[in-house]
Amino acid sequence: MDGWLAAEDIVERSPFLLAPDGSYDVVLNGYFDSYRMATASRHTHDASTRDLARFLDFLWFHRPLVADAAASDGDRPRMWRDATEDDRRAFEYWRCRDESGPLVAASTWDREVSSVNGFYRWAVRSGHIEHSPIVQRRARTHSRNRGLQRELETAAERRPDVGRDRVEWLPPRMYRAWRDVGLRGYRPDGLPDPTFRGARVARNAAYADTMVRTGLRLEEQSSLTIYELPDRDGFHGYYRSWLPASIAKLGSARNIYFPDSVLRDLWTYVEVDRAEAVTRARAAGRYDRLADALIVDHPTRAAVRLDARWIGVDRLGPEQRSRLLRRTAEGLEPAALWLGGDGLPLTLHAWKSVFRAASDRCVRSGLMIYCHPHMLRHSFAVTTLEHLQRGHLRVLDSMNPEQRRHYHMVFGDPLDWVRRRLGHRSVETTQIYPHTLAELEMETRMALVGDAWEDPRLLRAADLALETEDTQNELVVAGGSELGERSA
Repeated sequence: MDGWLAAEDIVERSPFLLAPDGSYDVVLNGYFDSYRMATASRHTHDASTRDLARFLDFLWFHRPLVADAAASDGDRPRMWRDATEDDRRAFEYWRCRDESGPLVAASTWDREVSSVNGFYRWAVRSGHIEHSPIVQRRARTHSRNRGLQRELETAAERRPDVGRDRVEWLPPRMYRAWRDVGLRGYRPDGLPDPTFRGARVARNAAYADTMVRTGLRLEEQSSLTIYELPDRDGFHGYYRSWLPASIAKLGSARNIYFPDSVLRDLWTYVEVDRAEAVTRARAAGRYDRLADALIVDHPTRAAVRLDARWIGVDRLGPEQRSRLLRRTAEGLEPAALWLGGDGLPLTLHAWKSVFRAASDRCVRSGLMIYCHPHMLRHSFAVTTLEHLQRGHLRVLDSMNPEQRRHYHMVFGDPLDWVRRRLGHRSVETTQIYPHTLAELEMETRMALVGDAWEDPRLLRAADLALETEDTQNELVVAGGSELGERSA
């Protein structure tokens, strides 16, 4: 096997797809070693692989067979080289419009089209096929240099109803309610719930607080090691650390700022919950049995030995960091910051399950708040931008034009500051958050400004009718009483 892998130039640990009959297509799986896939984040990599597998399974099981004299019965299943525009149309109908199909959301379909389109564009460029089954259309994009427009091609099947400017986020008060009820086990009235049986409360709350206060992505935060956690002296409001390009999406290395209260809780988790999990795992010998572990044993810095070279931890990707161990006076332990009860690094799927369970608990408690990890990143962006804009405008209001120009040169634009904290390459991506603030402002004004159609000073028709009926009843009763008195 090793000889065949070497002969086919297949990179170690590369993902691969197998056909339903168990066959391995060397050309197809070569896509996963392409530049597009090699530079993608693990999350994007996994999603693209699943999307492509779903389309290929559809071809194999649900599309007409292909005549092939070499096949035992003269026909064989349809494969990726055989795909046509008709196959693509049938796939789109099944995924999006067939009542017996999954009826996926527009955003899901948009991602699937991009994944399959990326594979077929690579296949065409590499000369494996002549035409892609994904219809292309011309699209214009703005270059970063001087705003010039460039003509590009994109998949024509992308649906126009994807809510790209829609942002789901939680105001601080709602976030605290979700965290306390869903993760910490409190009741909506703020009292502890004696029936709560959740585990790893301190870890989960610290994880959520870190995400909502730093704006890190799920994979970025989950890939942090002890080495990225700054020391805390208690004399600073924020503590700066560096997010390396190896775990930042699209290589967007940047500074991250931990609030003092968040860093305090993080170190408490490290010194208590995490330490207990490590002690149990060490006693069970779990770390000694890890065959593919990478050991940090450089005498003076955080580095591992790979192929007779010392490689810094800051250059290791998420997958390598999940296998990273460091030597301490007590023995081996993972370098990863976030550990499960078994003392091993948590997966992205595990964190998503934590958030789902917390949201489900909120609903069962009568608190209709749902939250997923990326919503906390949005919450950080919206809340931070709102505070920065408010202070920015307050300062500028008291300045003359020259002072304002100097202020912009020194402190910059709040939107650009948020862009840097989020790791966006272009401020155009960050523009969704001012749109959210504009919608929030509109909702506030609509709530405060009277509506001529429903003036709160006027009685509603239903209330007026009810009041009229009550008045009539009172008159009938009063009249009857008066009549009775007269008869008497």
